[in-house]
Amino acid sequence: MSGVRDPFRRGLFAIAALFCFLGFQYATWASRLPALKTRLDLSEAELGLLLMACGAGAAASFPLVAVAMRRLGSRRLAVVAAVCLGLVLLALPVAPNYPVALLVVACDGVAVGALNVAMNAQGAALEAAHGRTAMARLHATFSAGSLLAALLASGVNLVTTELATHFGIAAALLLLLLVTTRAGLLPDDPAPAPADGAPAPAADGKKKGRGLSLPSRVTIWMGLAMVFGTVTEGAMNDWSALYMKDVAGAGAEVAPLGIAVVSVMMVVARLFADGWRSRWGDGLVVRTGSVVAGAGLALALLAGGVVPALLGFACVGLGVAAVTPCVYVAAAGRGPDALALVAAMGTTGLLAGPAVIGFIAEGGGLVWGMGAVAVSAVLVSLCATRIDWPGPSAGSRDEGEAVAVG
Repeated sequence: MSGVRDPFRRGLFAIAALFCFLGFQYATWASRLPALKTRLDLSEAELGLLLMACGAGAAASFPLVAVAMRRLGSRRLAVVAAVCLGLVLLALPVAPNYPVALLVVACDGVAVGALNVAMNAQGAALEAAHGRTAMARLHATFSAGSLLAALLASGVNLVTTELATHFGIAAALLLLLLVTTRAGLLPDDPAPAPADGAPAPAADGKKKGRGLSLPSRVTIWMGLAMVFGTVTEGAMNDWSALYMKDVAGAGAEVAPLGIAVVSVMMVVARLFADGWRSRWGDGLVVRTGSVVAGAGLALALLAGGVVPALLGFACVGLGVAAVTPCVYVAAAGRGPDALALVAAMGTTGLLAGPAVIGFIAEGGGLVWGMGAVAVSAVLVSLCATRIDWPGPSAGSRDEGEAVAVG
């Protein structure tokens, strides 16, 4: 990091390391769920509850994270949360029983929520400081971190199946990543002094005592856009393979391509989405992308078959790729409370969305369930019309460059 002289790129690499860190940490323990299930002798329901504990911890972290952001700032909160996530990896393989494992994973969820807010605040601050878009590329590195974790898990399993060894290696790599990139994180600027000695107003909404501020109407619309966007993402990851097999009639070797198509299109789109944001503005990118996602998936469902399904899934990956990065930037502009609330609502959508789609599919079939995903994507566009978006960043020269930071 010390060899990077350009302040923008120095910050970009450091913040990208946080996104990579989070993707790597989560995928590390998620990739070893079968081993954790065997070690703790868990049933399917108990394993599902373990996963729910992580999501519930992240969703419930909003009040704590909002206060911590104002007291610590995004840089210190990111470092604290990253250290906690490393400790979780060390604690999980030695948890003596199921209740302790539940507690560890719930703590992981809280730390995930904290790092999620802090790193997106850092990304938004980088864009504001330099007038250049970067958030979509930063979100792409989360996927890169997940991929690296999967590769490490496969490599370690060739040598040993010991969870403690695998997680210890992963924690050491994450610590090294944090130490080498921490200096490049953006410092937290002090809040501007209020005029004439008056108390500073809350960044978003009306102040509620000395604690959290009440969210404004715009923040609620941002949160709803995030919910519908993450419902779309989560449902595609959880239900696309089943749709390919049971509805489109794909064979066992083709069915997983649904997830692969969505994932690849999202990563590719995020590498280029910053250029689109600079040229057309966040609002137009979100509105157009979500309509493309919803319409493409709806047409695929009407047509039926494997090829239309894959084309529709590609439209979803392409269309929703920029939704969460753009909403995070808009929320960060309204202060830490708004950012923390929007992040928590996004986690709730990611956690609850696939289950809701399952209930719809149970009652009317998977085509109707996937139809609800298409509707969810279109609802993002409707919510986006109520949000104050930053305009295009004219004059920025390298937003569309694909920067390899993983």
